[in-house]
Amino acid sequence: MNFDFTEDQHEIKRTARDLLGSRSTFAKVREAAEGKAYDDSLWQELVGLGWPGIAIAEEHGGQGLGAVELAILSEELGYALAASPFLSSVTAAEAISAAGSAEQQAAWLPGLASGEITGALGSAGGLVGDADAAAVIVLIGDDGVARILPRAEADVAPVDSIDPTRRAARVYAPPTQGEPLGGDSAAGIDRATVVVAAELVGVSQRALEMTLAYVKDRKQFDTPVGAYQAVSHKCAQMLKDTEGARSATYFAAWAADAEPERLPEASSLAKAAASDGGRDVTAAAIQCHGGIGFTWEADVHWLYKRAQVDAALLGGSGTHRARLAQLLAARLAPAAV
Repeated sequence: MNFDFTEDQHEIKRTARDLLGSRSTFAKVREAAEGKAYDDSLWQELVGLGWPGIAIAEEHGGQGLGAVELAILSEELGYALAASPFLSSVTAAEAISAAGSAEQQAAWLPGLASGEITGALGSAGGLVGDADAAAVIVLIGDDGVARILPRAEADVAPVDSIDPTRRAARVYAPPTQGEPLGGDSAAGIDRATVVVAAELVGVSQRALEMTLAYVKDRKQFDTPVGAYQAVSHKCAQMLKDTEGARSATYFAAWAADAEPERLPEASSLAKAAASDGGRDVTAAAIQCHGGIGFTWEADVHWLYKRAQVDAALLGGSGTHRARLAQLLAARLAPAAV
C-alpha cells in the first residue's frame, strides 16, 4: 500500500512551505510577539488561498477537502510558527462542521470559510486561543458538551500566555449559556484535536531541523558537537518523538474521514504523542543549542513556548492517555466476558 500523500496533497504542502517561508520568518514572528499583534496581511493571504475553509463543505463556501489536507496546513503553519488566528478558527469550524445542526452550520460556517469572521474553541475557564476577537466561540463544558456562544454573549478576559505569538483569553459562562451543538460534541472535538496535534508536529519538525543544523555547525575541539554521542543520541530521540507524533496524527486525520468510528481512539493517541513529543523535542532543542539556546536572541525558544500551550489545548497527554485506556477497555470488555 502507498501511505504517501497524493500529488494534490503534496502541492498543498509545497505551496504552504513556500509562502510561509517568506511571509512568516522568525523576524516576523518576533515582531508579532513583541508587538502583541498579528500580521493582518498574512491572514489576508491565507484567506485569499481559501485555507480557513479547506475542510468546510462546498455548500457552506469551503473547499470541501478533508482532515488530511487540513492537517497538512496546520503542520506547516506550526512549522512556520505563523502568528495568525488560523488554528483557533479552523478548530471551531471543525467542531461545527462535524456536530453542528444544519441551522448552526448555515449560520457560522460560510463566514468562517471565507475568513470574514474567526472562531475559537476551548474549555470553559481554560485558555481559549483568539477568543477575544472571535465572532463565535465553541465552549466545552465540564460535562463534555460543546455550546456555541456568539462573542457578544460571552464573558471573555484576555490573558498573556507563555506563547506571545498567539492571543489567548479565558471564557466564562454558566453551563446552560449558549446553544449546544446539534450533534455529538465529541466527534467535533476529536477532529479539532487532530488539528492541534498536527501543529505540534510542525513545531517539533522545525525544532529538530534547527537543532541538527546547529550541532553540525557548532564545534568544540575542532569537532562538530553533533558528533558527540550524548548529543547525537538526543537528536535521535528528537527524531523518534517527531516521527511517532506524525504517524499517529496522520492516522487520526485519515480516520476522521475514512473510518470515523476509529477517530476517538486515534485522536487521543495522536494528541498524547504530539503533546509529549512537542514538549520534549523543543526542550531538547534548547539544551542542544547550549548556552545560546536560553537567550532571548535565539529563535528556538519561540518553538518551546508554542509547544507548551498547544500541548495543553483540548487536553494534555495524561488526559488523552486516560481516555484512550477507557476507550480500549470499553471495546475489549465484551470480548473478555
